[in-house]
Order: sequence, then C-alpha cells, then structure tokens
Amino acid sequence: MHVTLRPKWAVPETAVTPEDIYLNRRQWLKAAGFAGAGVASALLSSSLAGRAWAAIGPYPAQRNDRYHADRDMTPEDEATTYTNFYEFGSSKNIWRRAQKLVTDPWSITIDGLVESDITIDAEDLVRQIGGLEERIYRHRCVEAWAMTVPWSGVALAKLVDFARPLATAKYLRMETFLDPSVAPGQKQNWYPWPYVEGLTLDEATNEMAFLATGIYGKPMPAQNGAPLRLVAPWKYGFKSVKSIARFTFTDTQPVSFWEQLNKNEYGFWANVNPDVPHPRWSQSSERLLGSGDRVPTRLFNGYAEQVAHLYDGMFPNDGRKLFH
Repeated sequence: MHVTLRPKWAVPETAVTPEDIYLNRRQWLKAAGFAGAGVASALLSSSLAGRAWAAIGPYPAQRNDRYHADRDMTPEDEATTYTNFYEFGSSKNIWRRAQKLVTDPWSITIDGLVESDITIDAEDLVRQIGGLEERIYRHRCVEAWAMTVPWSGVALAKLVDFARPLATAKYLRMETFLDPSVAPGQKQNWYPWPYVEGLTLDEATNEMAFLATGIYGKPMPAQNGAPLRLVAPWKYGFKSVKSIARFTFTDTQPVSFWEQLNKNEYGFWANVNPDVPHPRWSQSSERLLGSGDRVPTRLFNGYAEQVAHLYDGMFPNDGRKLFH
C-alpha cells in the first residue's frame, strides 16, 4: 500500500471560488463594452455588491501544502503598504501612487529564442497555463527586512513549457512595463528603465520559481506587482521583478536593473547568504515586518534543500559571486 506522508508543516487546503463566477466577469465586461478596468470595476461593485471580481483568478486559490514557512504570517497591511516599487518612487510608502497603474487588461509578450513569438493578455495566459495555487513563502529583501506571504499564482516552469523555448535558450529575461505618464519614477532618466531581471532556465524551471498573481487570497495589489510578478524566494527581493510585460528567452545572460546601476553591490545571482555582507551592511540577520523582531538570516533564505544543487561547481574559487 502506498502512503503519502505530508511534511510536518502541512496545512489544509482552502476553498476555491467557482469557475463560472470568475469567467462571467470577463464576459460581462466585454458585453458592456468597457475598455478601462477602473470604470468597470466601480460599476460592478455597485450593481453586484458582495462579490469580489479578480483580474486573474479565481480566489482564494487552493493552497499547495508542499510550500509553507515556519514563521508567523506577516500582517496583510504591512506586506501591502511597505514595499519597493521604484517605478513609483524610492519611498516604501508608494502604494497610493501605484493605484494609477491599470492592470486589466495587461498585454504579455513572449519572444526571443522560442518557436513562435506570442502576445497574450495576462488573464488568458494564466488561464491557458493552468494550475493556479497558493504557496506560503519567506521573502528576504537585500535591505535586510523580511516577510512571510501567501502568494497565489502558477509555477514559472509552466510558462517556460507554454513558451516552447529553443534548445539554444539558456536564460529567461523579464521586463516590466514602461509608462512614465503613470509611473513618475520612470521620468528619472538616470535609472535604466524599464526594470529588467533574469534567471537561468534551470532556475526558472526549479520548483520554487513562481509567477504570482495574488496575495492573501486576493488579487495582487498594484504596489505588490500586479498583475504578474516573479517570486524567487531563495534570492534577494529585487530579483522578483514586478508587473512583468515581457518574457524573452535568450542565450545571453541578462544584465539586470540594479546590476546596471552598481554591479559591485547588486549582481545577477543575488542568492541569500548570511555570510556574504552587502558592501554597506551585514546580511547576517533580518528584521521581520509586523513584529520588528530580528532573526538570523538563512542560506538561500532557508530553501537550500530545493535550490543549492543549481549552483554546484560554479565559481569554485570565489563562491561569493553567487551571492552578489
């Protein structure tokens, strides 16, 4: 007899919103002829009170109990109001400014070393990929603060499969939107806009790599990276690019946003390591949002078992490069 043993941190699955409710929203919008999500959402709220409409859903997604954290969940108001999103400014309190970002509809381009270029709406992309789920991950910012968040979304490996990359593709380059009329930070021309990040295909297809569409059982708020953001929990948070508009498969290692600004402080790999300090501060501990407690930083943010093998044999004479 085959017996499946759940990890000691396993939690029960959450309920799933019926698919017919989710699909009817899109049909209603098309029938009403609304192009702007803001107007449509306001009318929907008044005429269909009590229902929550998601750009990508349904929510709450079913929890995948393979992915859980041995820390208390960060309060939702902390995780959704204390965040970096330089497109809207350098302050942590940019969540109000970010509400100007219209995320439904949202066009996604998949190009580069793929069988065929694809342009698709984000909602349709996630629906075709399938497998919407919730995962609880630790998140570690390079600035030495941390949170624990329930993300909804799909495994990044599913997008890689959907894109059908050529054998010559080695990296996945991800690029956010570019619209200075909405994002005032993009008017600052000393930054190399748009925001770019990248992973190797081995990293992108690792089980931990995740494309998040929601948080706390709800659609993703704009300030947290709606409608589609990367979550790579073993890396520092700046690697988890927000509001992705383009996925490009390439044979050349991407040069990321912060790497372009200061490659001595922010490198391509950016894996969490308590023993490799940032040039201007220690990484040995981290401050937890919500409680303010300081706790020791873990190698690969506690996910070494899942990801350490990706880096076997790299930089044998200078392992620090994997953490810059």
